[in-house]
Amino acid sequence: MTATLIWTFVVLVAIGLYLSWTAGRLDRLHARIDAARAALDAQLLRRASVAQELATSGVLDPAASIVLYEAAHAARQAEEEQREVAESELSQALRAVFADLPQVEGLREAPGGEEAARELAEAVRRVPMARRFHNDAVGAARRLREHRKVRWFRLAGHAPFPLAFEMDDEPPAALVDRVA
Repeated sequence: MTATLIWTFVVLVAIGLYLSWTAGRLDRLHARIDAARAALDAQLLRRASVAQELATSGVLDPAASIVLYEAAHAARQAEEEQREVAESELSQALRAVFADLPQVEGLREAPGGEEAARELAEAVRRVPMARRFHNDAVGAARRLREHRKVRWFRLAGHAPFPLAFEMDDEPPAALVDRVA
């Protein structure tokens, strides 16, 4: 009888330790998602700020400046529910403005244009990486949260279900290829 109680106690402790380890792992994944989301937000803000600064610099032609400024402003001011769409529209505006190599060359030849082109190219290169890191963290957390043990024992607590950030983040080829 005593041996049975001891073995039952050992099994319950082992199960408790395993569930505690899983809950800790899930908590670390949620912290990783928060950090990746903060990095993604910083990169998106940087890209929009650089685009907005470039649009108001007078280096671009007026039509391109207006298109770029409006898209960058909309991306910076977008509510959370509309953020993916606004960021995708900024990507499309960047591709439209910098679709041709002559437009990029004109930017580079303007005073301060070389630095602006380099800064914009760096910003548009970093957004897909930050988005990939965020979405990888979200995928890992979602896979863990789908396990029965996590659902049955409510190991996720009250944390919201993580959502991926889906947007068009393809950089303008003429800008990235030329500045690289």
